[in-house]
This record gives sequence, structure tokens and C-alpha cells, in this order.
Amino acid sequence: MFNKVLIANRGAIACRIIRTLKKLGVKSVAVYSEADKHSAHVLQADEAICVGPAPASESYLDHEKILRLAKEIGVEAIHPGYGFLSENAEFAEACDAASIAFIGPTPQQMREFGLKHTARHLAQVNEVPLLPGTGLLDDVAHAQKEALRIGYPVMLKSTAGGGGIGMQLCWDEVELTEAFHSVERLSQNNFSQGGIFLEKYVEYARHIEVQIFGDGEGKVVALGERDCSVQRRNQKVIEETPAPGLSDAQREQLMAAAVRLGEAVNYRSAGTVEYVYDTKSHEFYFLEVNTRLQVEHGVTEEVTGVDLVEWMVRLAAGENDFINSYQHSPSGSSIQVRLYAEDPGKNFQPSSGLLSEVAFDDEVRVDTWVEAGSNVPPYYDPMIAKVIVKGDAREAARERLLAALEKTALSGIETNLAYLKQILADPVFIDGEHYTRYLDKVEYKPATVEVLSPGTQSMVQDYPGRTGYWDIGVPPSGPMDHLALRLANRIVGNGEGTAALELTITGPTLKFNVDAVIALTGATMKAELDGEPVHYWQPIAVKAGSVLKMRGIQGSGSRTYLAMKGGLDVPDYMGSKSTFTLGQFGGHAGRALQIGDVLRLNGEFTLDETCAAAPQQLIPTYEKHWDIHVMYGPHGAPDFFTDGDIETFFATDWEVHYNSSRTGVRLIGPKPKWARSDGGEAGLHPSNIHDNAYAIGTIDFTGDMPVILGPDGPSLGGFVCPATIITADL
Repeated sequence: MFNKVLIANRGAIACRIIRTLKKLGVKSVAVYSEADKHSAHVLQADEAICVGPAPASESYLDHEKILRLAKEIGVEAIHPGYGFLSENAEFAEACDAASIAFIGPTPQQMREFGLKHTARHLAQVNEVPLLPGTGLLDDVAHAQKEALRIGYPVMLKSTAGGGGIGMQLCWDEVELTEAFHSVERLSQNNFSQGGIFLEKYVEYARHIEVQIFGDGEGKVVALGERDCSVQRRNQKVIEETPAPGLSDAQREQLMAAAVRLGEAVNYRSAGTVEYVYDTKSHEFYFLEVNTRLQVEHGVTEEVTGVDLVEWMVRLAAGENDFINSYQHSPSGSSIQVRLYAEDPGKNFQPSSGLLSEVAFDDEVRVDTWVEAGSNVPPYYDPMIAKVIVKGDAREAARERLLAALEKTALSGIETNLAYLKQILADPVFIDGEHYTRYLDKVEYKPATVEVLSPGTQSMVQDYPGRTGYWDIGVPPSGPMDHLALRLANRIVGNGEGTAALELTITGPTLKFNVDAVIALTGATMKAELDGEPVHYWQPIAVKAGSVLKMRGIQGSGSRTYLAMKGGLDVPDYMGSKSTFTLGQFGGHAGRALQIGDVLRLNGEFTLDETCAAAPQQLIPTYEKHWDIHVMYGPHGAPDFFTDGDIETFFATDWEVHYNSSRTGVRLIGPKPKWARSDGGEAGLHPSNIHDNAYAIGTIDFTGDMPVILGPDGPSLGGFVCPATIITADL
């Protein structure tokens, strides 16, 4: 067995390989880009080496640099995982030349199966059923002629690559002509191989694949089939084994054909033979061979009890007895979903940024690389986790997976979590009648609000905020105007502590993707819903697709509150959903809203008997001039201020300074005379005092300027406090 193995990959697969190496007693070496320096695989490995800047071409795909580092640190083998260098024949050859074991198939096998047109030839020679197709095409005219022979629709394919890149469905000659050069360019740019070919398109097709493993000396075993038909843009989303609806005879035929193909080339290590299954004719046809470990290998492991990564490592180390002793007798059913950092509500646009909450069901298998506080970079595939379950039968596995996703929480950026739950609960999936284009007909129904424009310091707050941590320096945060927020929640039928939005000076523009009920309270911002004015202090019904546009404050006051029935679905942080921007925690990703943010609502709502306008006697008046009730002390006259200072302090009309915030409201007015010349041991200025506990609403003198402590302010300070505003007047 090896002493030290390098993992030339990142993310969930790197963590997966590290776990297996630890089980085998083998030291692991992780490589990482600058964008991944805090990634889980870096922390979990025995050693970790930065391999370059964020772009994959300068880090994870720089095989010369990776191999040079491997030589320097003395590793005996390299596991490429999936993606990146996993099917790079030149890299595998370079490893062999450097006497470093490449944990995977041989370079020749990668070449034979890596180009789809040569793989089709191998399949044909070995009597594996093939769809009508072509060899490499010379030009557009050649493609048009062959398409007429095959019959439309046809799939135009790049002979290299995978993951749905370089594939275009063509229903007629016009689409074929338009797509030809585009697919050719994609193939050349992504895989340095411009060859393309045609294949008959099966409209109602399923994607079935067989996991094989070979010892490189002619022995190949099949570990069962997987159904990977739930796809979006030719990218797999949900995978399962066994494939639903197949007969035992069909399973045997699929596996026998895959073994035959593997044996023909003395296949080594893990690989997958992929098929198209025609749901109308119930016939299967060869698609391609992936000469690497697949993303979905986990479902096969769950039903067979085999650790495929362990098999790969052991074979590369010279062991192969486990292949000869393998008897295929799978147990139960396993389903996997891929959790992506992408927004299904925005045509699956990838999302990146801070994950402020990560929680998984600890009773199921989760292959992931993220935790709360992880930063998802924009440079790589957006998959952040695979949730894998096993049940005695398919329905038991489906129910268990759905329950596991209900326990899963991912906040801070948008993911496809809700989309996956919708698919798993869809009758088509439940009945096992899905096919590769099935998701085209699934309409995603998000309970979300999209931030088209964020406004100024718009953020999530709840009442009473983050209590119980004041003595250790964590402020409560919460609303500046808690009366307005509580009334907004009351209007829409929420509890007074439900999270809502606090809007400052100028408001956001929000698009509602779901029916909702809202209420606006506080200072009056100009507000329009689909161009119509919105009334304050009463419930307003909002239809899915509507846009709420908030502008500047009209009149007095600084803050407006927007409550939504059911509340905002953001995680608790230290017992509160309130945003503390200075601490970068709470609310939505620990910050004010930004353009493109997606806020989740706790359900879809309509007006009902729980919604009612605020009683007129409870609605405050927002004015330019305020008389505020305070408690005098603890630092008054004659010890700190003169009697005249105190009289002036209470009699003055103070003006709010422009440099005020949630931390504190600064006041402009006369300077005190002071009853002492300095602060003694506490400092040179007479306002200085040894650490003094504050309350929210306390007025402290920072030098000669009074500051009303806000909900994001400090709990301790070194300044005198002549008064504290009573709670009712905050």
C-alpha cells in the first residue's frame, strides 16, 4: 500500500478521497487554489499545497505544476477524482513516466473511449447496440446529408468532453446548419478537439449507465446500473440505483454489454458505460464511456457495500484479489441529489458568496466540502454537496431523501434545494416515469422575493433582537423603531418577533415570485406596487410577478419597515435573525441587501382574518421635532457636568449629525463647560471615564459631542452618560 497520495482535485470528491485514504492508513496531500485556501479538503488533508491562483487553468488544470509538486514532496500516487485532470491522458502518461501511480484507467483507454466516435467503433465491434449515427463530419453539407439518412431529430455532438458541453439537439435542417459551427467551436475551445458527429435523438429517452471495474489484465466486473435521467441541460441532477422499471433480463443485458466492452480493452480501474434507453421501444443503445469515477458513484456504493475509491487505490497499489472475489448481489435502493449553488428562479444562474448557514441530516450520507462560513467561489462547478440515501425499496429511499432535504438548510446564497424537493414530490418522479427532457416541463415555483435594487442599508431585523449577550459585547441589534416593526407584523398576522425588513432613507425594488401579503409602516417612503401607490399601516395583497418599488422618505423620519406574512426565512444567529453588519452575522448573509439577493418567504400567503389595519390610535406621528423622555444620570452634576451644563443639555434643541447610524445617533449642539478639567486616570478629556456599562438609548458624551447609543453600539465605553432614553420613546 502507498504511504502518501496526492489528490489532484477539490470540493466534495477531494474530501471523499481523503476519508478513504485515512481508512487505509495512507497520508493525503491536498492541492488547492488561492480561492480554496479555507476549503474543507485543505483542512482535512495531512498536507496541503497551494497550486496557483483561482482560475482552474492556472491551478487544478496545470498538470505540469501539480506533477512537479508531487515529485518534490515524494508522493507515490495521484488520485484525480472526477473532472479536471481525471481523463487527461497526457497527465496520466506523465505520472507513469515519473514513476508515480495514476489512480485510474490507462492513457490508452482514455484515448480510445475519450473520443466518442472511436468509442462508438469499439462498441460496434463488440456487439454493443448503437443508435444510428455517423463518424466524424467533414462539413455542414456532410452533416445535412447524414441527418437526412438518419432522420430528424438528431443530436449534434462533440467527439470530446462531457458534462453536456458540445451537444445540440437539432429538429430540422435549419437548426442543424445554425448549430454546426457553434458546436465545432465549443468542442475546439473546451477540449482542443474540433471533431463532431451526429447521432439519432430519442425524444423520450432515459439515461442508464453501468458501473464497471477492471484489473487491467482482462478481468472486468459490473457493479449494477444507475438511472441518471433527471437532467437539466444534459447535466445530471438526480441519480438512483437500481433503475426503475427495468426487467432483470434487461439489467443483465446492460451489464453484460458493459463488461464485454471493458474486457475488449483490458480496462483498468473504475469506469462507466452509458446508454440511451428508449422508453417507447424498451431498447437500449450505447452512448459513451466515462473513464473515471463518476459523481454518482455513491449510490452504487450504498447498495453494493463497495468503496470504489478504496478499490481504485488498492488496485493502483498492486492489489486485485478483491475483484476476483466480488459477487454482485445489491441490496435495497439508493438515490442521490446534487445540491448546486445556483438559482432555479433565474434560469439556474450560478450563485457565489458566503454560506451563513449549513445544516444537513446527520443520519444520511452527505458528500460535501462546505460548512457554515464557507465561501463558494465563482470559478468552479457550483456543486456544493451530494445527499445520498438508501432504503429497502425505491419509495422508501425517496421518502427518506425528501425527509433529509427537509432537514437541510443552506442560507446566504441561493441553491437548488427547494427545486430538488419539488422534483422528488412530483408524481412523474414518484412513478419512475421521468426521462432526460422531463425537467423541461417542470415549472419551478419559488417562495422568494428577488432584490432588483437594494436601496440604502436595507436589512433584516427582528424584535427584540439578539438578547442575552450584551455583557460579552454582542449588541442586540434589532429594529431602530421597534414599534413600527411590531405593528407591521401585527398587520399581516405575524407574531411581533417575526423577521422583517428595515429600510433606511431610500428603499429597495423587490420582485415577488409568490403570492404574498405585506405591510409598510414607519416613516413614509414613496412606494408603488406595479405602478400603483401603496398605502401604509394596512395589509396589502401581492400577486406573484409583482414589483414593489420603494423610493425616498417623503417627509420626516429615516426608517420604513416592510413585513411579509409568514416572515423571512433566514437563519437564527445567537437566537435572533437580526442583522449586525459590523459583526458580519445575522440576517441575510450578515450584511445589508445587495442587488441580486434572493429572500425566501416562509410559505405562500393570501389575505385572511388574521390581517387587519393598525388601529389609528397606535400609529405614531413622525415629525421633525421630538421631545424625548429620559432618565437622568448616572453621570450628572456636580461630579462631571456643571449645573449649567445639565440645564443647557435638557433645554437645547439638538440637531442630528449626518454621520449617525445604527451604532449611535450623534447630536450637534453646545459644548459643555465640564465640572472637571480632565478624566483623571481614565484620560485627558473630562468626558473620559473607566469602562462603563451602557444601555440602548444611553446618551454618552464622546468628547464634547453627545451620542445616543443605537442597537448596534458597544455595551462598554469610556465616556460619561448624563441620561438614558426610556424604552417607550426609542
